[in-house]
Amino acid sequence: MPQPGFFDLDERHAQLSKQGDPLEALNATIPWSTFRPVLNKLQHRERKSNAGRKPYDVILMFKLLVLQSLYNLSDEQVEYQVRDRLSLMRFLGVSLEDRIPDATTLWLFRESLIEAAS
Repeated sequence: MPQPGFFDLDERHAQLSKQGDPLEALNATIPWSTFRPVLNKLQHRERKSNAGRKPYDVILMFKLLVLQSLYNLSDEQVEYQVRDRLSLMRFLGVSLEDRIPDATTLWLFRESLIEAAS
């Protein structure tokens, strides 16, 4: 199997854009940062120490829920599809080496939003 070239990923993204990636249009249309203040309030929990992993970005988590709704995916399938599809990674702003929230983390985030809404 040949080693990927330096610009292979950029070329693949350009091809996705040329074919009209709907997620790229969604990212261009929605100002995701406007959701951050509300989501930060819902997710704010005081940490006892700086040990352990840092929490995932709230916008990343929110966008995962959007993908789940758009494509009618289970929590496990969202995790799998994000790891598998370049268009979803680009939509989320993650790269191949980045950590992806697992199904349980996504479920907990959704439950915290539901709890805050009630």
